Amino acid sequence: MEIHQLEVDGSFLINPQIFTDDRGLFLEVFNQPAFHKAIGHPLSVAQVNCSLSRRGTIRGLHATALPGQARYVTCAQGAIVDILVDIRVGSPTYGKHVAVTLSAENRHALYLAEGLAHGFAPLTEHATVVYLCSSTWSPEGQIQIDPLDEELALPWPQGQRLLLSEKDRVAPSLREAAEQGMLPTYADCKARYAELDGLGAHGEYAFTG
Repeated sequence: MEIHQLEVDGSFLINPQIFTDDRGLFLEVFNQPAFHKAIGHPLSVAQVNCSLSRRGTIRGLHATALPGQARYVTCAQGAIVDILVDIRVGSPTYGKHVAVTLSAENRHALYLAEGLAHGFAPLTEHATVVYLCSSTWSPEGQIQIDPLDEELALPWPQGQRLLLSEKDRVAPSLREAAEQGMLPTYADCKARYAELDGLGAHGEYAFTG
């Protein structure tokens, strides 16, 4: 399993080793020791989500207020483009995005630390996405950003009718969310990462549900 840091601090692309034979294939979707070594602390899983989406759907952009929710995302069927956006005020890459393809063919996974937003859209007729979450869902802590924010200019698939939830459709732009004080700061996020690294180093890591 290879884990590579992406251009935005706190985001990593995981490339598992795939073993194939006449029966099919086998891979490790998640490996705790490898993850801990690359990230600095374990991923304590509090919730596992699964979504099925059809072509034209955009889910996101979503994040969670601190202490936040880290996510480990993979595509079990079909293919998606997953786009992460740095919404941490004060970050050197604030407002920047990274787009990666996750598919049942490449079996890559994407890890997003607390404070990062992301969304995804199918590249196939249907796509099944599974993601591990470090905390359980809390309606009070949800942050939603307009995925069609013109200033972000995200590279969503083109040439199809877009399907968004009503909450995503009316979500504020990144600029509006910042003006409303909805976004985490880079300093607070870095403090959270350091806290998790410290807990991991001492074997005291526990999820916040």
